[in-house]
Amino acid sequence: MNARLLQNSPLTDEEIAEAVAAFQEHGTKAAAAVALGISVDAVKRRVHAAAERGLLGYEPVIEGFKVADVSTQEDGDGNLERRWIRQSKDTGEGPEFELPAGHLVKGVSALVDPNNHIVAQWIKTREDGNAVDWVEVFKSAFAEYEGRAEPIPPPFRTESDFINFVPLNDLHIRLLCWRREVEVNWDLKIAERVIGETIDTIIGRLRPADTGIILGGGDLMHSDSDANRTAKSGNILDADGRYVKGVEVAQRLKVRAIEAALGKHQNVIVRILKGNHDEQSAVAIAHFLSAWFRNEPRVTVDLDQSLFWYHQFGKVMLAATHGHAAKMRDMPGIMAHRRAEMWGSTKFRYCHTFHVHHRERVATEGNGVICESHQAPVPQDAWHFGEGYLAGRSIQAITYHKELGEFGRVIESILDVEDARMAA
Repeated sequence: MNARLLQNSPLTDEEIAEAVAAFQEHGTKAAAAVALGISVDAVKRRVHAAAERGLLGYEPVIEGFKVADVSTQEDGDGNLERRWIRQSKDTGEGPEFELPAGHLVKGVSALVDPNNHIVAQWIKTREDGNAVDWVEVFKSAFAEYEGRAEPIPPPFRTESDFINFVPLNDLHIRLLCWRREVEVNWDLKIAERVIGETIDTIIGRLRPADTGIILGGGDLMHSDSDANRTAKSGNILDADGRYVKGVEVAQRLKVRAIEAALGKHQNVIVRILKGNHDEQSAVAIAHFLSAWFRNEPRVTVDLDQSLFWYHQFGKVMLAATHGHAAKMRDMPGIMAHRRAEMWGSTKFRYCHTFHVHHRERVATEGNGVICESHQAPVPQDAWHFGEGYLAGRSIQAITYHKELGEFGRVIESILDVEDARMAA
């Protein structure tokens, strides 16, 4: 039989015990090999195997081995009867291997003894061309947020006798219009660009007042979900993009308006009224704005959930509702009954409604309240256009004096510029 196969064949307990006895009797592996008539390597292999199986005591501790554990047996009086000592391979106390950053394991090489036990091991690595530096990834992801917590500096000078009221009503974000149906193209991108630029212009033209009011007049969103239907009547809506994309545009426009107002006023009050198109979205966006500006002491976000808004400024009483529930003609009575104390302490009273997308005024100063509805900045959808509804498009802001009432207005009409991307 091949000598190599014999050398690697399993050792019997008798062979191991015979080698251990000869080694202990003669003191060296060479002398034990002569006494047994086998090679020195064969004796080494058998003595090592004996140490691994716990057949050797403290002496001798085989080179490359260490005492792993000691077990004893005692009699009833506590006297030692037997002791078992196990030796095991001494792998050393080197540091635990760590794969270098940006490397992959390429291969593993090992040195084994005749019993196929690992004596030494080499781990080969290589650079990973596809390795991801997650530190840089996260730095890049959050880079755009740097500096947002810094407060916007207030204007150098403002006037305490004035307050600016900016109603941003009926933006109908996600409304989709096709020029060949309604003579105007309109989608998410056009809406953000046109409405955003108009807001900047309006607020930029206002006189610097201590307080500015940004009022969401309702129907900020065209659809309250991806179903693209009105919640109560179920009417089908022409909508552009996914619902979440529209919410993001609405959020950006509101933040844009508030930040512009911070540059013109010492303090900004924000209220988002619910409309018939966005009863759920309006609540979510209001809370988003509250969180967004939580570290800005000059912004107050009113989270009241009613369909009505009231504010007193000196002798001026302001009120607003979207108009899909309570009608404009009923607002003077509602104001007088629900805010009797405010009504009694003011001289100039104004009510603002929206919803109908056209300009209208009812009541007069003699009847106690001037009520008006406001135009919307968006074009008509296919259904309203087909029904023949007529209305201009604009955004406006009103300045009130605390002793004199309405003092001035800034109006920006929406001038549609053909968008080549939508033309068809």
